[in-house]
Amino acid sequence: MYRSHHCGALSAKEIGQTVHLSGWVQKVRDKGFIGWVDLRDRYGVTQLIFDAERSAPELLQAAKDLGRESVISISGEVIARDNANPQMATGAIEILVQELKVLNTSKTPPFTIEDQTDGGEELRAKYRYLDIRRNPVKENLIFRHKVSMEVRKFLSDQGFIDIETPYLIKSTPEGARDFVVPSRMNPGQFYALPQSPQTFKQLLMVGGMDKYFQIVKCFRDEDLRADRQPEFTQIDCEMAFVTQEDILNVFEGLTKHLLSEIHGIEITSFPRMTYAHAMKTYGNDKPDIRFGMEFAELNEQAQHKEFAVFNAAELVVGIAVPGANTYTRKEIDALIDWVKRPQVGAKGLVYVRCNEDGSYKSSVDKFYDQEDLATWAKATGAQAGDLICVLSGDTDATRAQLSALRMEMATRLGLRDPKVFAPLWVIDFPLLEKDPETGHFHAMHHPFTAPKPEHLSLLDTNPAAVNANAYDLVLNGNEIGGGSIRIHDRATQSKMLSLLGFSEAEAKAQFGFLMDAFEYGAPPHGGLAFGLDRLVAILGGQETIREFIAFPKNNAGRDVMIDAPAALDQAQLEELFLDSTAPKNA
Repeated sequence: MYRSHHCGALSAKEIGQTVHLSGWVQKVRDKGFIGWVDLRDRYGVTQLIFDAERSAPELLQAAKDLGRESVISISGEVIARDNANPQMATGAIEILVQELKVLNTSKTPPFTIEDQTDGGEELRAKYRYLDIRRNPVKENLIFRHKVSMEVRKFLSDQGFIDIETPYLIKSTPEGARDFVVPSRMNPGQFYALPQSPQTFKQLLMVGGMDKYFQIVKCFRDEDLRADRQPEFTQIDCEMAFVTQEDILNVFEGLTKHLLSEIHGIEITSFPRMTYAHAMKTYGNDKPDIRFGMEFAELNEQAQHKEFAVFNAAELVVGIAVPGANTYTRKEIDALIDWVKRPQVGAKGLVYVRCNEDGSYKSSVDKFYDQEDLATWAKATGAQAGDLICVLSGDTDATRAQLSALRMEMATRLGLRDPKVFAPLWVIDFPLLEKDPETGHFHAMHHPFTAPKPEHLSLLDTNPAAVNANAYDLVLNGNEIGGGSIRIHDRATQSKMLSLLGFSEAEAKAQFGFLMDAFEYGAPPHGGLAFGLDRLVAILGGQETIREFIAFPKNNAGRDVMIDAPAALDQAQLEELFLDSTAPKNA
């Protein structure tokens, strides 16, 4: 018998019982005639005691010889602890060990298995199986499980059916590059790993499975950023015979359910914002609405003076940063350097101090008087003690730069409280966006997104003006989900693919199976996919998804633990009909 109890389960009510425990040696303390061992498993830590009076000499010596992270099994009597530790769940008791068995010894770990470890990120990734033993990582994975189970419970209760879709599919253009898999039985042909189960879930709607969901792995071979993974997990959902309003209501319900069950928070406000308003007011399509600092466009107030920088700009826009007039000149200079970094890309920053006496002091006093600056303050909503920050330039770039500054200032001012949750729907996205270099249209979401019904006729006359019947779910400045009403008839889908540059033959080769299905009674349908990794991280009070994934890849897309990706040997390459002499970065 390895375990009668877990290491976190025992309390004073078990005093006098004989128990069996197994786990890892957390710590050994040797006082000569007495020794203690902290034994750890997934559930907690229990203190073991060995002493010269009550333990056999060989047992006491065996305890002293134990190495950290060795796996042991013990049996013994639960006794009251002389000095209770209220910080431990098991702090009222200890186990007087009567029998000890070493199940497996351990080498000295490369970093300490403690909440605060001395291991760097790369080292911990290489020994991720050891890192998982640490409480922060273990608790993150348990938290992810809890969120996943609540998702399954809610959707199942709403009548959704969990259906698996294939992992080996056909390569289709969905934005990012596909990961491809060579077929040994079909020389020269390849499967692709799905970027999403998009077409399959639409086919399930054609098949009459009117409420589908799946917690599913997806794959994108794209350039990685700090918070991206080449494989990620979606909560993928689709519904038939629904409007946008139906879908928004269901997934508002899921979000409210998660916040209630996970954090005991009841959300009543679930605002909706158009894409155009989000871009104009916050500079991005996933605004954090836990705080203000809304954009104020200042072209009318700031141009037509003698300040050439503003006069030449397509957009002059500013925010009022609350309480930041306390910033010293050195701190403001550092802020100017921050916005000039390549990651932000601004050429500079104009600032206005809003003084307590109602006066203003700016970095452009040579060009603007007190009356001018007062109009800036009115437009931005600045109060005494605030700092107005103004950027200028091309509209899209300047909005993105000010958005980055807004988020940075909110972080510095402690306005992004991870315990406060502010969900938001962003709706009415453009259906298409035009590549400024090629002039070709790209789908803002994907090629299967339906236009707003009232914009359908514009597909023939002014496709750039068409809004999509699409929506994104934003939580605390992060997009956690997105979806749309889908096209469900062949004619509209053919027209959409034509606008995206597909010839009739290309459309048939890539998506003929889907358009054929639309001719067999396809119902109106739509859906949404949550990014589970990011959703779990935000609900867990963080924004870094790697800490909530059991075995994540690093920023280069590598698994340093198993050393993947790796080369194949020549025999495998030949079996797959692959040329091993091809350039490595072709």
